[in-house]
Amino acid sequence: METDLTLNHFLMISGLLFAIGLAGVLVRRNIIVIFMCLELMLAAANLSLVAFSRFGGENGMPNYDGQVLLFFIITVAAAEVAVGLAIIVALFRTRETTDVSDVTSMKN
Repeated sequence: METDLTLNHFLMISGLLFAIGLAGVLVRRNIIVIFMCLELMLAAANLSLVAFSRFGGENGMPNYDGQVLLFFIITVAAAEVAVGLAIIVALFRTRETTDVSDVTSMKN
């Protein structure tokens, strides 16, 4: 039993992941869950980038430019996670909450 995965399959999964992440950002109130949903949206964008890179080649050969770009995006995302989590921990230490509605201003 052989299944042929096309670009449409990857884009549908990427769109579904992005929609789940967007719904999580809009609906949830916990800042950590919002942060995870943002990372899910970034992963969906990465999936579509790799899918376009794989299926957008010439003469049946894949174009690896998108996959090389993906490594740079993952590196920036790792730095973003470190800085983002540090900000969330500092916010929790000062306000003692992770609810977004309780954090309305930048001053103590």
